[in-house]
Amino acid sequence: MIKMKLVFLFFLMAWLGASAQEFGYANQQFKSYWYVGKAEIASYELQQARYGEMHDGHAVLIFVTEDFSKSKQVKLDNPSANGDDKVNVMKLNFMKKFLTGIYPYSMMTSVFTPVMENSLFPLKITNSSQEWCGQTFAQMNYRNEGYLVKDFSYFEKEGDRIYRLGKVIPEDDIWNLIRINPELLPVGKLKMIPGVMTSRLKHYLFEALEVEATLEVHDDTAEYVLYYPETERKLIVRFEKHFPFRILGWEETYKAAWGGQEKFYTTTARLIDYIHTDYWNQNKNKDEMVREELGLP
Repeated sequence: MIKMKLVFLFFLMAWLGASAQEFGYANQQFKSYWYVGKAEIASYELQQARYGEMHDGHAVLIFVTEDFSKSKQVKLDNPSANGDDKVNVMKLNFMKKFLTGIYPYSMMTSVFTPVMENSLFPLKITNSSQEWCGQTFAQMNYRNEGYLVKDFSYFEKEGDRIYRLGKVIPEDDIWNLIRINPELLPVGKLKMIPGVMTSRLKHYLFEALEVEATLEVHDDTAEYVLYYPETERKLIVRFEKHFPFRILGWEETYKAAWGGQEKFYTTTARLIDYIHTDYWNQNKNKDEMVREELGLP
């Protein structure tokens, strides 16, 4: 068994080493995809577990690089005038929309990860969630070797609060790490701050939990797997093995009690299509046809 593990680790390190050398974020291939004034938009067919049932919906992942202020932690209007305060980040806008009976859910998380430094610790994470009962908003800012959390909610136990978390990797960062370079993904037993969307749906407070992280490499794809023993939650993110490491889908399994019965539920997302485009310039009525190409309502 030990020999098999060593062989697996050898091939894993060989693949990661090749990926880092050939597809590192400083090379021309990375630059020609991410630094040409375009974003990648990917659409997903979503089956969301909620209230003891599965609900149809869709998810969208938008990845784009932009110039960011280290101090203000906002997108810069004039990057050339900001000197050392400027840092290039990979920005993810992650959106979910699904119906639960009569009323809809709309959720969005944004993650701002430095491309060339401290990629394990994004500078900023924001999340908002809207449904007919009310809305919530949370923001995490990386300052002074930890995260300043501002948490606002219409639920009593969730808000309104301001507090600090230590220097712990947020789960929401793994999506950007995959796109920057999968070699950066942490493996083994460690602590993470679980994803903000899941914490909102489960009404968990934001805190660091023990997690077991593994990276499984296949012929053309790879899977990053997180398992949280304390909550028995498992997240699997599937992505292309080769650059640009597009995310093919994910599944998330956790235990929940609805109607007095506790059991495991699994949310799944499957890639529909993707485009590489400057979507911010496509804001006319005629541009709505692009949504049809992505299979979005």
